[in-house]
This record gives sequence, C-alpha cells and structure tokens, in this order.
Amino acid sequence: MIKLIMEAKGTGKTKALIEAANSSALESKGSVVCVEYGRELAYQLKPQVRLVDAKSYSIIDADEFYGFICGILAGNYDVTDIYIDSALKICGGDMASFGEFMFRIEKILEERNINCLVTASAFTESLPAGLERFLVGEKSEK
Repeated sequence: MIKLIMEAKGTGKTKALIEAANSSALESKGSVVCVEYGRELAYQLKPQVRLVDAKSYSIIDADEFYGFICGILAGNYDVTDIYIDSALKICGGDMASFGEFMFRIEKILEERNINCLVTASAFTESLPAGLERFLVGEKSEK
C-alpha cells in the first residue's frame, strides 16, 4: 500500500515520515528502508532504518528512480516498509513523470506486500489524475 503526503514545503511532511519510519523499525520483522535526497535524516532515524541517499547515486529522473527502487528490493528480500522523502525532487521535479513513477512502484510493492510512505513538496491541485487515491488526509498517519 502506498500513502502520499503532498503539501507545501515546510508543513511537516518529513517529520511525519520520520515518526512513521521509526515506529516501523520497532515493529517490523524485516527491513525498513528510507530513501531521501541528501543525508539530512541520518541522525533522526533509528539505526534499524536503512537510510539510502538517492543524491549520491546521481538519480536524475523518474525512470532511474524506479530502477533504483527495484534494485533495493532485488537486493533485500525482506523489505517490509519503504519511506521516500522528497520523491518529486528525486524524480527530477516533473509532475507527470512522478505520477508514472508512483503507478509503477505501486505494482511491485503490492506484489511483495510492502508498505510505502512517500512525501512530495507540491500542491495537490497539480497532482496527476489517479494519484489522489494515495493521498493521506493527515500528516501524522502512518
């Protein structure tokens, strides 16, 4: 299941993601992975959360990011939860490509029964059709 927190910058999306990831790390019987753009969350996440910096892999668009997520899943058979912070930025900032990315990862995550929380800094009015079903009504939901 994918959940999407999409709001303006500075509204607490990352804080909600950190809380959810830390909670999952305590409850999960497998691996919890957090993908971010940069290394800002290193000291805020519990050590049980595997932090991956997408920026250090020079990902420039949604297709590369999709392949990157597939690589994480291929290399870690026991992933139970994935948290992605600033997904729109990692996808290159293109909203249409971001939409395609979300639909593509939905399929592979559902097949493997993996929970996913994604944050993106944008207004929901710019959301591609069909993605509104992923929106989380309240930032604090996990």
